[in-house]
Amino acid sequence: MKKEDIKIGDWMRMLMGEVPPSFLIEVVIRTIILYVLLIVSMRLFGRRMATKLSRVELMGLFSLAAAIGVPLQAPDRGLLPAVVIAVVVVGVGRLVSVVTSRNERAEHLVEGEYVTLVRDGVIQMDKMKASRLTLERLLAQLRGEGTFHFGEVRRLYFEANGSFSLVRAPEPIPGLTVLPASDPDFIDEQDQAKQTVCGTCGLTGSGDRQGVCTNCKDTRWVPVISTRKLAV
Repeated sequence: MKKEDIKIGDWMRMLMGEVPPSFLIEVVIRTIILYVLLIVSMRLFGRRMATKLSRVELMGLFSLAAAIGVPLQAPDRGLLPAVVIAVVVVGVGRLVSVVTSRNERAEHLVEGEYVTLVRDGVIQMDKMKASRLTLERLLAQLRGEGTFHFGEVRRLYFEANGSFSLVRAPEPIPGLTVLPASDPDFIDEQDQAKQTVCGTCGLTGSGDRQGVCTNCKDTRWVPVISTRKLAV
């Protein structure tokens, strides 16, 4: 399109572009065909496509989305290339699924491995850095699970697909609160013990301990939360 053809107030050009109005009917037909193609492709990928996506499935979904975009909008592009791309994407996805199900090393290479973020009430700072997770994201996740302090957490796993898995301690121990510092009134309502923990990672210290945390190098020590005490 030449620059002299671009005029403010040319509503037909803004709405329709350079295609005739009859192309809208063709767009409807193309959309129905590609919609059916997506449904078939996702069915062939398996039930996981409707839940948590693995890396392979996520790449497949992006590839399918990119494949259908051009045929929907460009009148000079046919539908057959999109069908070929869908067949290749689904075929590669199913092949990778077969290989990873039979070979553990291949599965770890393609899908990645889980990471233990919290172990017995203490945040594993090296794993946090490797996972590029912020402390606030971790605390928000635990609060979303109904957890009040780290003493309730036996293990928190960061799964390969990006989800979190919480294993609660059968007998909770005192631990660092997960409640936000911006809500001090609610924190004060919890039972606090004389024992202290690192204010960043939850490593246990003594009541009057001052020094550098061996886990996260922080020097802030705070009282632990011993039990839940909800306001009535």
